[in-house]
Amino acid sequence: MSSTIRAAQASYVVLPATVSDKPTVLSFLISKFPAISAEVWQQRILDGKVHWQDGSLITPDSAFKPTARVYYYREVAQESMIPFAEQVLLQTDNFMLVFKPHFLPVSPSGNFINECLINRLRIKTGNQQIVAAHRLDRGTAGIMLMSVNAATRHDYHQLFKVGEIHKTYQAIAPLNNEIKTLIANDKLALPMAWTIKNRLVKSTPSFLMCISDGEANSHSEIRLIEVCDGYGLFELEPITGRTHQLRMHMMSLGMAIANDNFYPELQAKSADNFQQPLKLMAKRLRFIDPLSKVAVDECCDGFVLAEEVAKLPPQI
Repeated sequence: MSSTIRAAQASYVVLPATVSDKPTVLSFLISKFPAISAEVWQQRILDGKVHWQDGSLITPDSAFKPTARVYYYREVAQESMIPFAEQVLLQTDNFMLVFKPHFLPVSPSGNFINECLINRLRIKTGNQQIVAAHRLDRGTAGIMLMSVNAATRHDYHQLFKVGEIHKTYQAIAPLNNEIKTLIANDKLALPMAWTIKNRLVKSTPSFLMCISDGEANSHSEIRLIEVCDGYGLFELEPITGRTHQLRMHMMSLGMAIANDNFYPELQAKSADNFQQPLKLMAKRLRFIDPLSKVAVDECCDGFVLAEEVAKLPPQI
């Protein structure tokens, strides 16, 4: 089946400085992206869909140029649409804070090329310089910091590199037996808090994480602040920013986040169930604007536990 939907924005790959066995750009692209057939790359090039940074077209015979950028457009046969809207919460000349809904990817990935937060915001504002300053899983909702000015982008990326961003998440999860026993004996005192530090490494398949022996490389502070019918509402502060860190740390407490399709067990791949989003949300973002030196503290509406529990399976 031929591709029918093309990304509005070009992606690019930097040709490595050390590759010597790929005489042409075409041969490199075929090797770099094995999921795309040689015939598809050949046709994209013939259709004028692959070009150098200056816009000049690459041909099937274009020579490999170490460190040069090659631009191309991702394509899919059919793109899934996400029926939830993003919301701009705060905007300045250099950044914006945006609420990202569940299921919407931040940037093009998988079957999503135009249906992503960055592309939606670029269309809405007409600003092609918008990029994300950090990551947020497609399944997670909440506040994101977006850079809107290429000249100052580095200043906002640095906030995350040096740990000067403070993030607070909310999660809903089934309570473990220890907490259920405390409730049954009328001995639960809230908030209940945990400090989780462990070593997270890639698992199999590679998009999953697992806990490994060795020096801790992840740290989260977790608090249980409310309970209702076998579920708890948790506040989570990630001190580090490992992939799936909060999901892993909640699972390590015996309380995997509700509607998590990855943990504790990977579920079979299926179409998104928009009625059952992952109950994880980036609720609050705090930082000192590196340019204006003004304190920024933005929140979005969080989970209402009783309302969310009514949508979840009963807990014994």
